[in-house]
Amino acid sequence: MVQSSVPLCNTCGEQVGLNANGEVFVACHECNFPICKDCFEHEINEDHRVCMRCGTPHEERTKEEEEDFHEIKVHENEDDDFHEIKVHENQSTTPFQINNSQVMVYEELLVAQDVGLHARHVSTVSTVDSVESWKEKDKKNKKKKAAPKEEKDASIPPEQQMEETRPTEAAAAAPLSVVIPMSKSKIAPYRTVIIMRLIILGLFFHYRVTNPVESAFPLWLTSIICEIWFAFSWVLDQFPKWSPINRQTFIDNLSARFEREGEPNELAAVDFFVSTVDPLKEPPLITANTVLSILAVDYPVDKVSCYVSDDGAAMLTFESLVETADFARKWVPFCKKFSIEPRAPEFYFSQKIDYLKDKVQPSFVKEPRAMRDYEEYKVRVNAMVAKAQKTPEEGWTMQDGTPWPGNNSRDHPGMIQVFLGHTGARDIEGNELPRLVYVSREKRPGYQHHKKAGAENALVRVSAVLTNAPFILNLDCDHYVNNSKAVREAMCFLMDPEVGRDVCYVQFPQRFDGIDRSDRYANRNTVFFDVNMKGLDGIQGPVYVGTGCVFNRQALYGYSPPSMPSLPRSSCCCFPSKKSTNDVSDFQRNAKREELEAAIFNLKELDNYDEHERSMLISQMSFEKTFGLSTVFIESTLMENGGVPEAADPSMLIKEAIHVISCGYEEKTLWGKEIGWIYGSVTEDILSGFKMQCRGWKSIYCMPLRPAFKGSAPINLSDRLHQVLRWALGSIEIFLSRHCPLWYGFSGGRLKWLQRMAYINTIVYPFTSLPLVAYCSLPAICLLTGKFIIPTLSNVASVLFLGLFLSIIITSVLELRWSGVSIEDLWRNEQFWVIGGVSAHLFAVFQGLLKMLAGVDTNFTVTAKAAEDSLMGRQNRTPTIVVLWSVLLASVFSLVWVKINPFVNTVDSETIAETCIAIDC
Repeated sequence: MVQSSVPLCNTCGEQVGLNANGEVFVACHECNFPICKDCFEHEINEDHRVCMRCGTPHEERTKEEEEDFHEIKVHENEDDDFHEIKVHENQSTTPFQINNSQVMVYEELLVAQDVGLHARHVSTVSTVDSVESWKEKDKKNKKKKAAPKEEKDASIPPEQQMEETRPTEAAAAAPLSVVIPMSKSKIAPYRTVIIMRLIILGLFFHYRVTNPVESAFPLWLTSIICEIWFAFSWVLDQFPKWSPINRQTFIDNLSARFEREGEPNELAAVDFFVSTVDPLKEPPLITANTVLSILAVDYPVDKVSCYVSDDGAAMLTFESLVETADFARKWVPFCKKFSIEPRAPEFYFSQKIDYLKDKVQPSFVKEPRAMRDYEEYKVRVNAMVAKAQKTPEEGWTMQDGTPWPGNNSRDHPGMIQVFLGHTGARDIEGNELPRLVYVSREKRPGYQHHKKAGAENALVRVSAVLTNAPFILNLDCDHYVNNSKAVREAMCFLMDPEVGRDVCYVQFPQRFDGIDRSDRYANRNTVFFDVNMKGLDGIQGPVYVGTGCVFNRQALYGYSPPSMPSLPRSSCCCFPSKKSTNDVSDFQRNAKREELEAAIFNLKELDNYDEHERSMLISQMSFEKTFGLSTVFIESTLMENGGVPEAADPSMLIKEAIHVISCGYEEKTLWGKEIGWIYGSVTEDILSGFKMQCRGWKSIYCMPLRPAFKGSAPINLSDRLHQVLRWALGSIEIFLSRHCPLWYGFSGGRLKWLQRMAYINTIVYPFTSLPLVAYCSLPAICLLTGKFIIPTLSNVASVLFLGLFLSIIITSVLELRWSGVSIEDLWRNEQFWVIGGVSAHLFAVFQGLLKMLAGVDTNFTVTAKAAEDSLMGRQNRTPTIVVLWSVLLASVFSLVWVKINPFVNTVDSETIAETCIAIDC
């Protein structure tokens, strides 16, 4: 319920009241500090002539300023859940102003901004306070105030004079982000149509079930079953989008709060993960561009570490990183000197920038040599790629003549190489560079390595030992940093003490380069990223999509959110694991963690124990059964703010890092079961995010104006269908596992119902391929047999059909209206949904059932990241497309058959029209 427009006094708690003009009384026009007239007069009588919040002298107000400030009008809507603030058009833009100087802020946000005894009350003046704290005054007003200010300062006691740093202090206290709910004018009609469509669906099914077609009963029954499944799928997809929201971040406030001049930089450190497998399908130059964009991000260099996981143990990847580290010494200072975007050289130079026109700095004209340096770097890398096309019979050898340890990609030791770092090579200007680490985990026959999920977990352990940043950002090798301030965008949420406390990750949307204008394969997934994810952000948060995501390391370790008690046991109600119940219970219980903190969490206290005592203490707490046999790693997991001991020996840390990536390290631990990336599906991203949110964590969707990351999309239909097949297969694996959202995670009650519906939709959508193939085949069967599934329509039935089609169209139109998605993107999404549904999804269902029932494992196919003639020539040669062509040819043949067969004269023309519409759909 919206509070009264008259705020409460911060001193006495009474209403501020109105002035002689009937307007809300305002004591300080600088910050609109809520104080009633009586308390204000008392402060004046006590000779307190400055504002208690911002320190502005009360006498400093002029008549012109009074009129200027009263241009702000706060309008309150009694029926809405938000306030609408209109700001005078002459006022400078504030962080809260969006679209014609209007902003809508939820009451919960205003509560966090109010101060004093009655902070629980929501006031419109407190909102104006937030706006005014960001206002920059016009030069004209500054000149007018300059002379009287000097006179007033002389009359103010020295102890009450404020320093001229109020804007900085105000920015430091200002919010780091705000939630912008959808306008009522957009979301209310959308919800209304959804409810109407649900009612029409109920009436439609009542008509269909009560009017069977006896002459074609099997076909009629099949159509009814298919239609019920489609309606169920629509409900699962639609209702999680009930409360979509937008978010806005203020990175300037982040800097003002954590990067104060003359003080140590307090921004949190971030470990970047880049994973690659096959350098022939994932060219080293693409991976190198991703690494270079990371090393050049707009973030303190001592807070950035980049870990590259080479799961194929390829010497080509290693040598390309050697060249990349050397080129980074030139590229990083170039990016930061001229603030260029993007900071991946391949994509920056492809913009064809005119150095004379597009840049103001004269010195930039001399910088085309950066392009020349990059071209020379490309020649060296491409030469290595050409050389690697043919592997020598004796295998690869390193420069010192020793064999490359990874010649056998399935049987090799763990390898770690630190290329750059705080004590390593500096750039050409003598400045530090972020740390760059090459990692290839150990692989031996007879061990299950869990593909990408296992590689990511190995990076979690290595980074914890070497740098232990509290946050982790993972990227695919083909997703480069397109916005150098992307990390700061995420920190606006994760470092906010109010917002970020229960946030497990911040997910960015995926954007792509090199897609044709028509997006024939629906690679952009615009409907998912701009519609579905915004809806999930209004519930419990978006799902994790595998890349472009910043994690809270503590959430990856399986801990519950700080604001919630830990779950007492594994939250699977149908498939409890008796073997691990005690370990999981001990691990997740906050009381157990508090006991550990007394002796282990404080590293200073750990110095009082010798190595044997520490090992015994950790062993007693069952942490070895959870995290594995590494005291160094276990100690790092208990450091919520990250970091490594200053006295740690680097050589010892490297040795320990090699130990934690050994292939047997995860044996008899909870890795992949309760902590880290979860095993059991090729879509480990969905499963890992689901487990975190079942523990009560929330996630956030961040969509900066400049896309944070960009990647490469599949280059042909074959690769696109293989990609869709892999996603669908992963969903089937989750559906057939104990982590299925239909029964997992109920005991804690921490997963919201709409969020659960969204996760159910992500794992059951491949099964839609079965009714979709059947429904697409029905029109052809009906035309060929002369038996139809719909009787002659009555007037009421016609109205129901018409209402159903109109509700579908109106829902789509309103969805496009609040999301900003184009109608072409919607059409491409629906088109490829049908293509994938009758091809890749269908194969995934049968492949998943074979794996579950017969134990037939599936092969993971890496999607090619570069165009090749051989690939373009075979783009349609894939078995997954057989069913699609079969349905299409059957439909065409049935239409031809109707034209030449005499029975068509006896068939109701309305029925034929309906059948043709079904074929077209």
